Amino acid sequence: MTTLTLEECRDWLSERDNFLIINHNRPDGDAVGSAAGLCRGLRELGKQAYVLPNPETTSRYIVYTRAYYAHEGYAPDWVVAVDLADEGIIQINALDYRGKIDLAIDHHPSNKRYAAAGLIMEEKASCGEIVMQLLCALSGRLSSEAALPLYIAVATDTGCFRYKNTKADTHRAAAALIDAGVPAGDLNREFFMLKSPSRLKLESLMIESLDFFMDGEAVICSLTLDMLRRSGAGEEDLEDIAVVAGQIRGTETSITLRQVSELKWKVSVRTGIYANASDICSEFGGGGHGMAAGGIIDGDLETAKAVIKAATAKHWKSK
Repeated sequence: MTTLTLEECRDWLSERDNFLIINHNRPDGDAVGSAAGLCRGLRELGKQAYVLPNPETTSRYIVYTRAYYAHEGYAPDWVVAVDLADEGIIQINALDYRGKIDLAIDHHPSNKRYAAAGLIMEEKASCGEIVMQLLCALSGRLSSEAALPLYIAVATDTGCFRYKNTKADTHRAAAALIDAGVPAGDLNREFFMLKSPSRLKLESLMIESLDFFMDGEAVICSLTLDMLRRSGAGEEDLEDIAVVAGQIRGTETSITLRQVSELKWKVSVRTGIYANASDICSEFGGGGHGMAAGGIIDGDLETAKAVIKAATAKHWKSK
């Protein structure tokens, strides 16, 4: 990968046209918002740009991105990935683009440098902040249409500015997006206050599953397929589900094990002061940030718990 500065990435985009923007599987607000915001900004510059429809986008987010979807048969000249740290988690209908990505825009320290060129800004709390800076560098302005999905990107990746990845620059980015016309209060209520009855039922079942270890300073919260069935929860109810275990006072590390098939578990690790989430997840092939990371563990629930407990113990009180 050729590592680009913000200015070099600005020039890279300025000199090219006919873009397709992709992201990762099970896209979150940062992935969806960054893709939509970048696409809108490029179109405002008179360029042809589309977002590859991600079939795993939930109804909560699709309203903000479907206007930018590529039509069937669209043939891009340049493929840009946003918020994608590793081609191994590329969106499921973009597998043919592995090894062919021209530009990666990302903020994950664990980025595998898979693209030909990349703007990797590890100090940013979200990919949306990077895209915002890029659009400002490209045109000197930020439209309300581009700002709205970028606010969703920034707000969701910081837990509405509650997570420790939130910095002064994050708030400045949010302020700039609000100045551009984003209805922050309405979006915050929609994404961080309102919950469906099925989500609340699911949370109650997850709380019953809590498994404390490391003298009570670490906790595992399980989310099984049976819990999904019993609660009636759908994919749209699972946004930020890792926050359930992370609300427990006195815990330093919270772990969510989400069952995705009979013998496969998606792991989300959130840490506070002295455990490194990315190091923990690296023990089973995952990664991410120091305080938020994830990966996949194969096996039954007890096997998954044993693996994550051993990985946590190995990196306990390491920074």
